[in-house]
Amino acid sequence: MTTRKLSFLAIAVVLLASCTMIPEYKQPEAPVPANWPNGPAYKETLSTQNAPLASELSWREFFTDPRLQTTIEMALENNRNLRVSVLNVERARALYRIQRAEVLPTVDGSGGAIRQRVPAQISNSGSAANVEQYRLDLGVSSWEIDFFGRIRSLEKRALEEYLATEQARRSAQILLIAETANAYLTLAADRENLQLAQSTLEAQRSSYNLIRYRRDVGLTSDLDLSQAQTRVDAARVDVARYTELIAQDENALNLLVGAPVPNELTPGELSSIASLPDVSPGISSETLLSRPDILQAESLLKAADANIGAARAAFFPRISLTTAIGTASDDLLGLFKSGSYAWNYSPQFVLPIFDARLWSALKATKVEREIAVAQYQGAIQVAFREVADALAGKGTLGNQMEAQQSLVAANEEAYRLSNARYEKGTDIYLNVLDAQRSLYAAQQGLIAIRLAMLANQVQLYAVLGGGADSITPSQSETTMREPVKNVEPASPSAQNIGEDQHSL
Repeated sequence: MTTRKLSFLAIAVVLLASCTMIPEYKQPEAPVPANWPNGPAYKETLSTQNAPLASELSWREFFTDPRLQTTIEMALENNRNLRVSVLNVERARALYRIQRAEVLPTVDGSGGAIRQRVPAQISNSGSAANVEQYRLDLGVSSWEIDFFGRIRSLEKRALEEYLATEQARRSAQILLIAETANAYLTLAADRENLQLAQSTLEAQRSSYNLIRYRRDVGLTSDLDLSQAQTRVDAARVDVARYTELIAQDENALNLLVGAPVPNELTPGELSSIASLPDVSPGISSETLLSRPDILQAESLLKAADANIGAARAAFFPRISLTTAIGTASDDLLGLFKSGSYAWNYSPQFVLPIFDARLWSALKATKVEREIAVAQYQGAIQVAFREVADALAGKGTLGNQMEAQQSLVAANEEAYRLSNARYEKGTDIYLNVLDAQRSLYAAQQGLIAIRLAMLANQVQLYAVLGGGADSITPSQSETTMREPVKNVEPASPSAQNIGEDQHSL
């Protein structure tokens, strides 16, 4: 009978220790439409449905330019902000393991010696005596038996906070890859703009020299020469401005990479960079739920649920146990002799009778959960808006590029005709200057739209969750972690603590 009782007691302890008061998790509804926006600006969305999802396409498969790939690899290795994110993950993992170890007893070894004189007035023998005592113990000190899941709730919270930190690192990696690619593309665009400004300056200087010669021989006026000088000076200003922008672009790229980028890795013209593949936004907006920042917000929401479980468990008794086994003797050499075996155990429980802080703490945890829900839904709304903006850009930039190319061709023809008419003396030089100015602006606009198209592809890839690790350390950590059962002990007072409690 004694063995059965002990077995039943052991099973009861295991079952109760596996229970928690964490509310049953229900994923909040996404406060966004189920489908992506449609309309004139999104007509290109359906054409990419057969393309791979961004999360299925690694960043090396998306950025196929070898120099850009190497630059991104350098950024992932050297960027200090990403390094801080990685270290935050390591810290969160260590904190989680510390909290998980709270469930298990801490076994300590201890030893001590006492030597004292007992006066005759308090001595049992009526005479003074010298007392010696030596002990050597192995035991557990104040191990809280987690009957109501307080420690397991805190463990669950630490786990979810660790997972949230891991998702934050993945978000930081996506952001770093996108920012590095955009900085690389911006540098290429400004270098192409500088080449355009330099070629325009050379052409304007040639025109200026020709007009000055024509003025010297009396074929044109000083007004034409002054007008030609204005275009030369404007081109010189652009050359200086783009030279400055290129230096700033290089500084920005070096900061993202975390080290100076070698010259052989820096881009040339924008048109020399390999094209980027299309990615699909998915059939519905549910694909957003796999974005790292949304997974981070969801983990923080689950951590808030676990915090509620810990606050509920604080209303119930805390049971702790202190025990030790070892040897004791009045002689140091007698510690290891027969008959010196000693043991002790001291169970203790603390039942809160009146503590007004407990109800306030429970209320605070429930409010924190509502905050976490709002933040989770807000993250989904921000993500939906980012994807919708990127899709709108993808649906309209193609038309802008086509119109801009036509505009450049028309301005080239207008400049050719105006210059021919001026050389024949049938037109004034002011019309030639207007045609040159329009052509130069159209060529700059073409570079800007080409950059916008590439940046839009990078943005769409990033906002759809592309660029993160396909397998994360959190996944392997979760497989090693047994799931926490959201079961609560049956108790009349438990119903008064929260409406969403469950019975054992």
